Amino acid sequence: MYLIAGLGNPTRQYEHTRHNIGFDAITYLADRYHIMMNTKKFQGICGSGVIEGQKVLLLKPQTYMNLSGNSVGEAANFYKLDPTTEVIVIYDDIALDPGFIRVRKKGSAGGHNGIKDIIAHLGTQEFQRIRIGVGEKPKDYDLADYVLGRFTAEDRKKVEEAMEQAADAVSLMVQERTDEAMNLYNKKKQDTQE
Repeated sequence: MYLIAGLGNPTRQYEHTRHNIGFDAITYLADRYHIMMNTKKFQGICGSGVIEGQKVLLLKPQTYMNLSGNSVGEAANFYKLDPTTEVIVIYDDIALDPGFIRVRKKGSAGGHNGIKDIIAHLGTQEFQRIRIGVGEKPKDYDLADYVLGRFTAEDRKKVEEAMEQAADAVSLMVQERTDEAMNLYNKKKQDTQE
């Protein structure tokens, strides 16, 4: 079984902001695989279903971003999941341009407070993740204001494409084909920017 968590902040005011791209990606996956997100459990909203023959739990933590580990850790512990192979976290990355994703098997928090909290709760940095690019903050912007802001129409279109790629990557990852997903999606960024 796989736990696939998308990070964001609850309540309407944060809907479709840059920081909530993880929530949007979970909604996209739920729609694609006909998974009902109607259960309140593990301090989050979740839904059980099947992706590529694998049982999955899709999770949107409702703890606010900086406490995401409370929710993800609770779900992982409940199902006795191995974080290194059975947990996938999807979240925003300001170091990537809109339209790009990055698939990783492990890594540091890189300044992302939601990931920092998940590492603390899981007790390891070794869990799979998909970072979705939201673009670098403009020079004079406050970081919090930037990530809690919304995309331009042009960037939103690119981000929708990135969510589709993220869903394609998830379908490979739950088939134990993470290396393939990394080769497919991480390379694109280098190709287009070199």
